[in-house]
Amino acid sequence: MEIEILYRPAYSLGIVKLAPNEQIRAEAGAMVSMSAGVTIETKAAGGLLKSLGRAVLGGESFFQNFFTAPAQGGEITFAPELPGDLLVLTLNNQKVLIQSGSYVASEQGIELTAKLSTKAFLATEGFSMLEASGSGKILLSSYGAIHEKILNPGETYIVDSTHLVAFDANMPVQPRTVGGLKSTFLSGEGFVVEIRGPGRLLMQTRSQQAFLGWLIPKLRSKD
Repeated sequence: MEIEILYRPAYSLGIVKLAPNEQIRAEAGAMVSMSAGVTIETKAAGGLLKSLGRAVLGGESFFQNFFTAPAQGGEITFAPELPGDLLVLTLNNQKVLIQSGSYVASEQGIELTAKLSTKAFLATEGFSMLEASGSGKILLSSYGAIHEKILNPGETYIVDSTHLVAFDANMPVQPRTVGGLKSTFLSGEGFVVEIRGPGRLLMQTRSQQAFLGWLIPKLRSKD
């Protein structure tokens, strides 16, 4: 499987080249186009309970689409819901935690599970994240551009949790305030998380929560 990303970072499009009879799994509604002969099967991947967990806890769709290339191979294009970036993450018998809504597609060999954990709760202002494990390629999306940070062993980094896209599942996460009590409530930053290396951290340059905080008052003012 080959994945090329065009038009980064604002309106990214992922072009997936499938080998003969190769299959890719994707979120419902992520497909933009596909070549003739590619077949699609929609199902609750992993069974009822796993699909329900991904939908309720992981913020993903209950039903997912499985695209299979014909004997001559095929092409599928994907795009995120919001204006933003795409990134290909390659796992080699690894685990990563992905924020709700950032998963787009993955090849066979990647297992997806809604991860209900303290680390997920601390990292996302919620109580779960999507855990991807195994070996293969994953297509992730963001709101805004994706910024990557590689942390050395013992190195720590502070991130506003609304800007997290994904990080290695073995990286410790610790909640903290951005400063003193005054800064916490008046700076507009609120609570952040401290992530410690070694590992890979992916962040998005825009926050959906911040955008909604700007938009909703303007919509109400027009009533």
